[in-house]
Order: sequence, then structure tokens, then C-alpha cells
Amino acid sequence: MNSLLLNLSFLIKKPTGIANYATNLFPYLKSLNPTLLTAQTIANQKCHPVPSNLTPEQGTKGHLNRLLWTQLQLPRIYQELSPSLLFSPVPEAPLYSNCRYVVTVHDLIPLRFPRAGSPLTPYFRYYIPKVLAQAQHVICNSVATAQDITHFFNIPEDKITSIPLAHDANRYRKLNLPDEYKGRPYFLYIGRHETHKNVLRLVTAFAALPNCHNYELWLVGSKDKRYTPGLMALVDELGISEQVKFYGYLPKSQMPTVINQALALVFPSLWEGFGFPVLEAMACGTPVITSNISSLPEVAGDAALLVDPYKTEEITEAMQLLADDSALRSRLSALGIARAAQFNWASTGQATAELLKKFV
Repeated sequence: MNSLLLNLSFLIKKPTGIANYATNLFPYLKSLNPTLLTAQTIANQKCHPVPSNLTPEQGTKGHLNRLLWTQLQLPRIYQELSPSLLFSPVPEAPLYSNCRYVVTVHDLIPLRFPRAGSPLTPYFRYYIPKVLAQAQHVICNSVATAQDITHFFNIPEDKITSIPLAHDANRYRKLNLPDEYKGRPYFLYIGRHETHKNVLRLVTAFAALPNCHNYELWLVGSKDKRYTPGLMALVDELGISEQVKFYGYLPKSQMPTVINQALALVFPSLWEGFGFPVLEAMACGTPVITSNISSLPEVAGDAALLVDPYKTEEITEAMQLLADDSALRSRLSALGIARAAQFNWASTGQATAELLKKFV
């Protein structure tokens, strides 16, 4: 009998966030004899095929296809393979079925920052609470998310376990780069342009630097037709279009160099379930400025400058401080490398396997 059924129906070929989490996790679950539900071929793993149209690559349609598949087809697969437990690294599972399952919740941002007309709002408001109520247990990746689950859904604290995420230590590390970057020193932001990412305040804070024209601000991350035009308009209005660079999505292979050469990562998000950019920048020895709320202090510890993300002047002051003080940059670099070393996939994977063993 199979011990564990691992739901990877959402995996995409170019993994980001949640797909990265799942991909890094499953090698540590081998002791549970997992069968992977996936449309992809994964070497040296026992796989059960699922349709290939269930992923974020198909947009809202893929999401809807996956929810229908989860509700209508997954119970049949569960019955056929008769595992002890289903583990889903996303908060999706068959409702009102005989499936025993554990799920992972990454954040509840669509409830904290609801967007009018977004299909994610009913998904988080009506579907996810039922999934969590019927789960054997719930995993999340920060204490902040665990508190949100209790606050929004009244799930008991003893039914939730927080297991921090990690970074790819082979990719994100301090590089001995030749001194070939001849441009102006730059502050770096990595992430989407959505409202809760707080990029408008970041741009305003950068423009308020007394010697702003000596620096650049690089915005790395996918553009968004809903928000990017407003950002570009603000940049023009503030007269800093020469200094603010919109780079869009960059390949992973370029990111370590971009992070290593930055003066600092500035990540003043209003809410994060974890905060990968903060961890990856610390691992590279790049100083970090980030928010003093949500999960970000859990990740940064004392290895970053923490600011109130709603106060633009605090973001400006932190940027000015780092720009002027090379000793502070060196200290944060060393603290960041040491802090990032505490977050590794072996610890995350082993802690997850130990928890799942209690329910198989």
C-alpha cells in the first residue's frame, strides 16, 4: 500500500514560489513511499499521470480545471491507489470525501488586500476555510500566516504547524565578481508590482533621497498591466525616469549577479507569507531593508534594517543610512549570510516529513 499521495498537479515548467517549494520538498519525503500526481515526468519517482491543463500557465481556466479535477477526479484516484494520506503543497483537497489529507497554506494576502472582481476572493473566502476545517493538519511557512489562519478561519492553533522555507544555497551566495559594474550604485527591488508590494511608496522614498541622482533603483519582476503604468507615471512625475529601471522578469541565472552587485535590496512589502527575496539577498551578502510586519521580521531577524512600510520617510532614511555607511553595509552583509544559512531545504524537508509521518 502506498503511504503518501503527493499532489503536484499545479507544477509548471518554469517554477516560481509555490512550485519551487514543492519541487525542493519532495526529495525529502522518500521515506513515506510517495506517489506523485503530476503531468510531468520526474526521474526516479513513482508518478501517477494527471491532465496537463491544471496549472497557472493556463491562467484562471487552469485554476478552475484543477479545482474541478480535485473535487471530481482526485477522490477516485485516492480510492484506486488507497494511500494512507494525501499531501497537497497548496491549500486544495477534495471536500466531503473520504480522503485524509494535510495541506500547506502560503499566505492569505487576497483576504488582507482584496481586489474587486478577483476570482481569488471567493476561493479564499469560501473554499479554503472548508479545506482547512476538513484537513487532518495544516502546514504554513511562517508564524504570521499561522496567526492569519486562526484569525480569518478560526482554525485551532494546535492544528497548524509553521515550517519555514529555504533558499537554493548553490545559486544564492556571495560571488567574487570582477569589478566590472561601472554604472551608478543601485538599490534593488524584486517582485511583482501589485498594490500590497508597496512599490509606489518605494519609488517615492527613493525620489526623496537628498542625492537621489547619484543612484539608480532597479525594479526586477514581472510587469502588470493593472499596476505598472501607474508606477511609470509616478516615476515620470517625480522626474526620476533616468534612474528608475524597469527590468521585468529576469532569468534565474542572472539573479545572483544582479543581487550581489546591488547596494541593497529594498523590500517594503505590506504583507508576505514568507519573503524569498529577503532570504536570497541575505544569502548573497547584500544588505536588506524590509518591513517590520508580517513574516518579514521572522526571515530577516537582526540581519536587516526593518522599517514601517507605511512611512515613506522611514524607507528613505534607511536607504540614506546604507548609502552613507560602508561599515553598516559590511556588518549587515556578514549578519545576512549567517542568518540565511539557518534556512535550508534539508531542514524544511525533514521537518515536513516528520510531521506527515504522524498522519500516515
